[in-house]
Amino acid sequence: MELVCPAGNLPSLKTAVDHGANAVYFGFRDETNARHFAGLNFTPEKMAEGITYAHQRGVRVFLALNTFPSPGGFARWQAAVDRAAELNVDALIAADIGVFDYASSRHPQLPLHLSVQGSATNYEALRFFHEHFGVRRAVLPRVLSLSQVRHVIDNSPIEIEVFAFGSLCVMVEGRCILSSYATGRSPNTYGACSPASHVEWIETNTGLDTRLGGVLIQRHPKGENVGYPTLCKGTFCVDNNTYHAIEDPISLNAMELLPQLAEAGVKALKIEGRQRSPVYVTQTTRIWRAALDALARDPDNFVPRPEWTAELGKVSEGAQTTLGAYHRPWQ
Repeated sequence: MELVCPAGNLPSLKTAVDHGANAVYFGFRDETNARHFAGLNFTPEKMAEGITYAHQRGVRVFLALNTFPSPGGFARWQAAVDRAAELNVDALIAADIGVFDYASSRHPQLPLHLSVQGSATNYEALRFFHEHFGVRRAVLPRVLSLSQVRHVIDNSPIEIEVFAFGSLCVMVEGRCILSSYATGRSPNTYGACSPASHVEWIETNTGLDTRLGGVLIQRHPKGENVGYPTLCKGTFCVDNNTYHAIEDPISLNAMELLPQLAEAGVKALKIEGRQRSPVYVTQTTRIWRAALDALARDPDNFVPRPEWTAELGKVSEGAQTTLGAYHRPWQ
């Protein structure tokens, strides 16, 4: 299986390439990609440098152009598609039907992948994108059990990529109505569920308060590690109890399912985290490369090593991991 790793900037891209990624994915420094955070992503010049670095080392590059154009802004997404074709990326990851229509008609030689933002959970949807736009691969949403993933693959006309590690989202793959309500900016069109312009950290006598769009979502005591705030992972008072009322901070880790994913016919494993640091990319890429190599050597006896699990736990949200929707023993 191909290992597809995140690249939020050029150092992350290079360390992913150096530590064993088969492919990296990145985005432009604008609202055309779903990780539109200040200080992240690539100018066309930096992207060209990254593509050259990856291609010289036999690593493929995928461009995430996976937000949804507003009615008056489609020209920006068209221009991004044109730049992607000029830069010679190995695939364009998109979600919007209009973007697919433009890319497939204007640049028929450009390989197209369906983003997880497209929320295609069945093979009929995948067949639609394949027949109408020539889509070659789809990233499945993280809501399917292992048996459902297998069923989609058995009937799909295209390659299937799944998430193996990283942050989870309680919404429909990032389509966050909560964030839109608090900030007035939609992650679907702006590309960030917690825009930096709406985030506040306020020092208090007891620690640090975090607000998004004026909404108090976290109260940190002094000395506590503070992560980037999202509404879904905030703590709220419900019936006089304060807790993670919507979603616990936790990361997906499907390493123990590698033999089953390979047997099911999964083509690629995706590591989430373009908003994370180059250190995170180094650690996750190195560990997952070692795991996939161990699986290839002895698939019948593959077991995740304790040191891999421990290291991945350190870079997981809330220092916790889960099999997520993959594990549904009642099915």
